[in-house]
Amino acid sequence: MSLAILGFAMVAAFMTLIMTGRLAPVVALIITPIVFGLLAGYGLDLGPMMLEGVKKIAPTGVMIMFAILYFGVMIDAGLFDPAVRRLIAIVHGDPVRVVIGTVVLAVLVSLDGDGSTTYMVTVAAMLPLYRRMGLNPLIMACLVMLSSGVMNLTPWGGPTARAATALQLDAGALFLPMVPAMATAVGFLLLLAWLYGRAERKRLGALRIDAHNPPGGFDDLTLTADGGVTVSSDPAALRPRLLIVNAALTVGLLAALVSGAVPLPILFMTGFAVATLINYPKPADLRARIAAHAPNVIAMTALIFAAGVFTGVLSGTGMAEAMPQSLIAMIPPAMGPYMAPITAALSLPMTFFVSNDAFYFGVLPVLAEAGAQYGVSKAAIGAASLVGQPFHLLSPLVPSTYLLVSLIGVEFAAHQRFTFIWAIATCAVMAVAAMLFGVFPFRA
Repeated sequence: MSLAILGFAMVAAFMTLIMTGRLAPVVALIITPIVFGLLAGYGLDLGPMMLEGVKKIAPTGVMIMFAILYFGVMIDAGLFDPAVRRLIAIVHGDPVRVVIGTVVLAVLVSLDGDGSTTYMVTVAAMLPLYRRMGLNPLIMACLVMLSSGVMNLTPWGGPTARAATALQLDAGALFLPMVPAMATAVGFLLLLAWLYGRAERKRLGALRIDAHNPPGGFDDLTLTADGGVTVSSDPAALRPRLLIVNAALTVGLLAALVSGAVPLPILFMTGFAVATLINYPKPADLRARIAAHAPNVIAMTALIFAAGVFTGVLSGTGMAEAMPQSLIAMIPPAMGPYMAPITAALSLPMTFFVSNDAFYFGVLPVLAEAGAQYGVSKAAIGAASLVGQPFHLLSPLVPSTYLLVSLIGVEFAAHQRFTFIWAIATCAVMAVAAMLFGVFPFRA
């Protein structure tokens, strides 16, 4: 129990430090686990634990680093400019359309199952509009993350595959029954987007934007010589003649990503190399592009490797196992018939405090065994365990969320405060819908 208490205290201390602004996240991710690891009685043993955590997260760090560089090159070359121009023409300066369009775009892009890709593509397309119109960027961060959290339940997204593997079930058997509940959650997010859009419209008023002759400056948008709009901040970096080639390369990269045929780090490394060879073959031009995106790359990779230190200590000390086990021990036998909704409720804090791997491979089988004693099927428990994924993405242990707030330019703590209640609400809507559609029972 002492390890569980230390684990919860460590996460609480970390959250307090970053949400109050006392420490930067990258510093808190390193200092906090060292302090609590020493309190747990681990001295020099902490070093190997931290290194092991960094090793495990290294592929993610490499993937995100080269993904940022790849999509940065595509933005600079002008790949997303036609889409932005089209969006400007469609929204006509109406905040409601912009905010609803954010959810629609995020849901569609999320079909690839990778949150990082969703964030980069959606933010590249929508952030210029938000900044031009003065919309609250926290709204975009909230809606994009929650949309990704709902769509991450696809069999290739990760959580469903983990749950199916842990329970020895077919991934489709968990995913297909959840589709109506996922659709209901997306509907809730569209309603939330509509409400926020109306609030922003009231606050700002409808700003009319002409796609070819916009009034005033565009902040992140730039006017070309012919009056068109471009997302690229450097007109010299534009490669309009290579638009079709870049589009084909990106579609091919995303197709390979969905297929899973190539490891993601290698995929984005190769994609970046090919993209720069096509668009910026001169070393001087390439150095300029890398320098332009270096701040984002350094900030993100530093956070990711620091998160590896945190998770390494959490796992190496045994806190990651003790924390969920202590929560399970608190469930009284009388609540046994309600194991499905209990699992759904527990999936929020458990996937927030520990990794998906720790929850689905370490905790879910225990919950499924407990549910089976009261007549709740493994498939029902497995489906219920997926409900907490939108809230899971708010965890400081999720690297892609740091990418999201970095791209949008908001503080991680501010994003957590803004999104917290809506993340819980999205999970609640999905859970209630799942029970209404008979995916898992309220009571056995």
